Amino acid sequence: MKPVVIAMPGNERLVDQLADHLALERVAAIVQRFPDGESHVRVEASIEDRHALIVCTLDRPDDKLVPLLLLSCAVREAGARSVGLVAPYLAYMRQDTRFKPGETISAQHIGAWISRHVDWLVTVDPHLHRIADLSQVYSIPSRVVHAADSVARWVRSQVRQPLLIGPDEESAQWVGAVAQRANAPFIVLTKHRRGDRDVEVSVPDVEHWQTHTPVLVDDIVSTARTMIETVGHLRRAGLAAPVCVGVHAVFAQTAFKDLRAAGASEIVSCDTIEHPSNRIALAPAIAASVRELLP
Repeated sequence: MKPVVIAMPGNERLVDQLADHLALERVAAIVQRFPDGESHVRVEASIEDRHALIVCTLDRPDDKLVPLLLLSCAVREAGARSVGLVAPYLAYMRQDTRFKPGETISAQHIGAWISRHVDWLVTVDPHLHRIADLSQVYSIPSRVVHAADSVARWVRSQVRQPLLIGPDEESAQWVGAVAQRANAPFIVLTKHRRGDRDVEVSVPDVEHWQTHTPVLVDDIVSTARTMIETVGHLRRAGLAAPVCVGVHAVFAQTAFKDLRAAGASEIVSCDTIEHPSNRIALAPAIAASVRELLP
């Protein structure tokens, strides 16, 4: 029998795309809250002896993790032979060390929780910094989809004479990979962070890039403060209004509006998190990785 695919609320579009790519059967699930805030889940079809995957991108994760883990239990208790998870955005990867005494390393705990409830994981470009590989925090088989190819294709087709720019040192891996595939030059800037919303960015000499279109590339755009600061520096340096590209469009609070107001000519993201800026589709790449893990 066909494997089944189940959408957590808000993930229906990707579920439809994966079902079409992989010939999966869509199965509905009820995910709701009781008046006291507790989660309630129910699988709406028979899935006994079938392989299943749940699709749930994990932005705003504290609202999603409990119902996701309960749904994985419900799917297994309904007789599924295996339960996989497609989480295009994987939360809690940035707290990958103990920065101050008394903190916990959240990435390890979230990885352990999810690993106990599902059999495999597919995600897109998790924020790997001090953690070199997902296997360090997830004990289940996993695949990482890299967005660089898709982003590079978009840049090649949509941007005239691009100059790829990484807003900070941590973005070097993303911008370098995209620039190589887009056959475009790139530079990486230096960031000095004084607080969550207090960031200073230093810009190297860009005189010989005056005829290029700046394209800022980063993996996660959350508060957007780094990009906003970078846009300001680039404009003051005399460059054209930059295109801002993010893999994961978290955009906390007013970040998207603030980035537009800062002078970005266009804001573009991959569709790992549904957002008006989505322009770059990753379903085919995600489906390819799911195919490798789905029994």
